[in-house]
Parts: sequence; C-alpha cells; structure tokens
Amino acid sequence: MPRPRRFYDLLRIGPVQVGSHYDGHGRTKHTATCTAPGCKFSTDKPDRAGAELAARAHRCNP
Repeated sequence: MPRPRRFYDLLRIGPVQVGSHYDGHGRTKHTATCTAPGCKFSTDKPDRAGAELAARAHRCNP
C-alpha cells in the first residue's frame, strides 16, 4: 500500500487548493484540487507555476 501524500506549502485560490509533495521517487510534484462539493477537478504538475495557473483558470461546474 502506498504512503499517503504529505502536503506542504499550501495555497488557496478560490475553491482550489494548491500544495506540494514528494512522489515515490523523491521528486517534488505540485497538485491543484478543487474543494467544492461535487467538483472532481484535480491535476498534478511538475512545476508550481503550472499548478497555480491551473487553479486560477479552473471554473467549477459541479
């Protein structure tokens, strides 16, 4: 069973939360996830700027 992700450097942009974590190979990944009920938006990006851009461009359609 894989280890749970430990997020750090969290940022909230509207309903979307952006956080950084280490993958299983020790590389840093950045995730943007919408926290609105019924919205299943989530994306992993290799760089922080890409994750923040995805968060700013997200329009929620639950």
